[in-house]
Amino acid sequence: MHSDLKQKHWRPQWFVRGDVDGFLGLGLDNLIQVLLIIALCRNVLGYPNELVFGTILPATGISLLIGNLAYAHQAHQLASIEKRSDRTALPYGINTVSLFAYVFLVMLPVKLTALGQGMDEASAVRLSWQAGMVACLGSGLIETVGAFTAGVLRRWLPRAALLATLAGIALGYIALGFLLRTYAQPVVGLTVLAIVLVTYYGRLRLPIPGGLLAVVIGVGLAWSTGLINSDASRWSQEASQIGLRLPHLEIANLWHARGQLLPWLGVIVPMGLFNVLGSLQNIESAEAAGDRYCVRSSLLIDGIGTMAAAGLGSCFPTTIYIGHPAWKEMGARIGYSWLNGLVMGSACLLGVFGLVAELVPIEAGMAIVLYIGIVIAAQAFQSTPSTHAPAVALGLLPGLAGWGASLIKAGLRAGGAGSNSEPFNSALLGRLQEADVWASGAFALEQGQIITAMLLAAMLVYVIEQRFLAASITSFLASAASWIGIIHAWRFTQTDTVLELGWGVGSSWAMGYLLMAVVFMLAGLHQRRLISG
Repeated sequence: MHSDLKQKHWRPQWFVRGDVDGFLGLGLDNLIQVLLIIALCRNVLGYPNELVFGTILPATGISLLIGNLAYAHQAHQLASIEKRSDRTALPYGINTVSLFAYVFLVMLPVKLTALGQGMDEASAVRLSWQAGMVACLGSGLIETVGAFTAGVLRRWLPRAALLATLAGIALGYIALGFLLRTYAQPVVGLTVLAIVLVTYYGRLRLPIPGGLLAVVIGVGLAWSTGLINSDASRWSQEASQIGLRLPHLEIANLWHARGQLLPWLGVIVPMGLFNVLGSLQNIESAEAAGDRYCVRSSLLIDGIGTMAAAGLGSCFPTTIYIGHPAWKEMGARIGYSWLNGLVMGSACLLGVFGLVAELVPIEAGMAIVLYIGIVIAAQAFQSTPSTHAPAVALGLLPGLAGWGASLIKAGLRAGGAGSNSEPFNSALLGRLQEADVWASGAFALEQGQIITAMLLAAMLVYVIEQRFLAASITSFLASAASWIGIIHAWRFTQTDTVLELGWGVGSSWAMGYLLMAVVFMLAGLHQRRLISG
């Protein structure tokens, strides 16, 4: 009787020893994402410290706090119901792919376009930030709706089409970008990369998590090679950022930027779908490891966390991380989740990451980001049928072309083009074409690149499966999207190329896709004749 009462009132522990290792791993992952936010916002977007440390990071911290506490509570409830002490909370943090996608495919183009139209720097920065918030809110809304429709989405969308789309972004904007940076700083970059490879892929067991060891050694090498700025005044300036900064509701700014929603739906919708289906796969991965969580509530937490971030001023969605089985095997349970939320959330609110960014340069942890890019790209091939590999390869190309287009434009601007005296114009295309650089094609693929990758990969999946009618319908959808400028249609601004929306603006690409649809339709008719004959 006493044993029954004891079992009835049993409650799982909120913290166990294995949560220390889990926190170090998950916290390090989130740390790298925050350092990326600081580096990209400051160096790529030119955002002032007040916006980064006074608005964006506090909002990011609240989203991390809300989500991690919610997933810890969810795990505690499951453990209490099942009377099990081995339940591991779902890992949660900033979405790496969305971070890069929104910076390079939404926020930077908005700023460059605004500057090209004569807007001053401060106003262009503000509009860029508002566009990022709108994109983040859109992603959160899609994730929330996806909590109720995830099953339908998964049946409708070929896995190869979704994973190849994200793999292209991962290879270009994440993996290749940081691989170049690795070889620009080979002493730090290659050493840290070797540690990441032997611990993550070689599964070498060490007393501390491999990622933490990589960062510690990377910091040491950065100090010894002079990568860390030892200027005391710079440290003092970053230390001055420390102080409690509570976020505020940014509803007015979101409303002011509502006009930025439509032009960027080609980025927002696919990224939202990826977050939904990626989170769904990670929930299924947790179930395979023995932790069966409610899909709807898990996705709702993710969506609400992202919307909270946007409503408070962040531009960066959150997501359920891959790797739940690894945290579980490590011994992490419930505590690693709430501890990560408290520590990362507090650090964001207190503004300590500016000083951390000086002490831990991105070179010390960029191999981990490179690893993430490799994982995403490899998953596109590993998680799809081997016969769909050509479709995955095709789906990679628009993302790589988009990254290449951004390099072309950055090079042109560095060479003096894009100024008042030499704005971007069609003459540049001719000079590049003489050097066998088909920039016009790169610029066309850049616009709506995520949708293009998804459509192309889906077409080829259907062709491989000899579902020619489905391939024809997909081609027709691509034709319609091209005609109104959702994909491909572009125009020059003074300093950039931007999407051009309007009736018939993409007529040449629309005609090409329409002819593809005809070819697929004829192939289907021929196949029917062969079968009937």
